[in-house]
Amino acid sequence: MNIRQRTEELERATLSSRACLSTQSRGRLVDIPPCPMRTCFQRDVDRVVHCKAFRRLKHKTQVFLQPEGDHYRTRMTHTLEVSRIARTMARALRLNEDLTEAAALGHDLGHTPFGHAGERALSRVVEGGFRHYEQSLRVVDRLEKDGEGLNLCYEVRRGILCHTAGELAETLEGQLVRFADKIAYINHDIDDAMRGGIIFPTDIPVHISEALGFTHGERIERLTLDIIQHSREGELIRQSEPVAQAMAELKQFMFEAVYFNPLAKGEEGKAEDMVCLLFDYYVRHTDKLPPEYQDILVREGAQRAVVDYIAGMTDSYAVETFGNLFIPKGWMVK
Repeated sequence: MNIRQRTEELERATLSSRACLSTQSRGRLVDIPPCPMRTCFQRDVDRVVHCKAFRRLKHKTQVFLQPEGDHYRTRMTHTLEVSRIARTMARALRLNEDLTEAAALGHDLGHTPFGHAGERALSRVVEGGFRHYEQSLRVVDRLEKDGEGLNLCYEVRRGILCHTAGELAETLEGQLVRFADKIAYINHDIDDAMRGGIIFPTDIPVHISEALGFTHGERIERLTLDIIQHSREGELIRQSEPVAQAMAELKQFMFEAVYFNPLAKGEEGKAEDMVCLLFDYYVRHTDKLPPEYQDILVREGAQRAVVDYIAGMTDSYAVETFGNLFIPKGWMVK
């Protein structure tokens, strides 16, 4: 019995009957020989962490555009927080932590530069709209590894695709990621907004704080524990009604106080315009697309190739590219 087989045996002995065992995976789009050390889901964790799209997350906006300060969240730190919250719940429920982690780490790989501002911009110009969770799946299926994709397991791919809206993932592990994403972003956005002086602790309505906690740690613990306590049975991950209601009210407060606040989001209009101008330029000048997008251009059309290129940009790369294309350079005498 090799290392992987011993781990698979340990899963069968210790995980809940509701967990998705590695040996029960529906497999990959392209079959590959099993690894002697890692289960299929452990392998997917490594494939995500070592891919280029994952590394770019550290230079993509979470909420505040290119903030001056070392402690504001980026898309990568958000992803890591989602992963930790999801794994905590998975362990408590005796679900498959490796499957949970793989989906959590991959859930935002397709996010645009400038966060949701970039997503809104592409939705304005792309026929049928743009949804980052669909782009995340496209990254792992089509774009990574020079067009080969990461060839992830079905269950991981579904956890990525279903993490935001629409139908639920079939596995409880995939459903955990959706809740972990919400728990993470609401709470760390509060933390960042307070750091930036956008809101203050007393701004949060008292009845919400009484229900969920008055500090960052208290809220995460309350929300996480509530899901664990109410998801011990059945085929769904769920919250209690009072906590779900308080969380919905907290989210509404954040939209009013932060997400639509001109002080915090005043520059987003410029970011959206920048993305739209980049899209228009590359649709009209497809020969300027990098070589790796030329195959997509031929097979799937200009719009698809341009969306893939722009969605993969970091904030700084998008700004630099925009400057090179649209900002005139001073004349230098030789």
